[in-house]
Amino acid sequence: MRHFTEKEIQDFDKIYRLNLINSITGYKSANLIATQSATGASNLAVFSSITHLGSDPALLGFILRPTTVPRHTYSNLKETGWFTVNHISADVIKDAHHTSAKYPSEVSEFDQTQLEVEYKNGQGCPFVKNAPVQILCSYLNEYPIAENGTILIVGKMNAIYVEPQMVLEDGWIQLDKGKVVSINGLDGYALPQLLDRFEYARPKKN
Repeated sequence: MRHFTEKEIQDFDKIYRLNLINSITGYKSANLIATQSATGASNLAVFSSITHLGSDPALLGFILRPTTVPRHTYSNLKETGWFTVNHISADVIKDAHHTSAKYPSEVSEFDQTQLEVEYKNGQGCPFVKNAPVQILCSYLNEYPIAENGTILIVGKMNAIYVEPQMVLEDGWIQLDKGKVVSINGLDGYALPQLLDRFEYARPKKN
């Protein structure tokens, strides 16, 4: 096996190290977080760090990079208290990835891509139209991570919208039925396929 020492990793070219460390931890969720500023400017950005935090109450979290430069997702959700999480499907990966480009706050990524904005039930927070899974979230808390200056954002799931064919009888969401992709590293998009499901694991009896 190829062996990377700590010194080698530190001495690598920045882009090589970035690719290596971002991809080595495995496939990650691929989502678009949509927000809107207090003045009505919408923002859309791809995130690969969203994770389940608990089901009762229904919580999720994501990692925000250091706010040493403007982070429009962060400023918007702090202003309004709301954001949406929208799963990325295979047919929109090029546009979804383009939302990582750095536009001024007054420029909406919806206007720079073919992705369409959608509003639901009078909510002032935008969703990505036709996303197979859409989650409306309210900001709850944040936890600074001292080691690298990132921030863990914690949100409560206030409403969930899912394509009907993806919802199984036991409440399980079969993501491959919505062509939901995952991210490998910073820029690699993959289409996972369900292999199997297993019953709740219990200790074996002799």
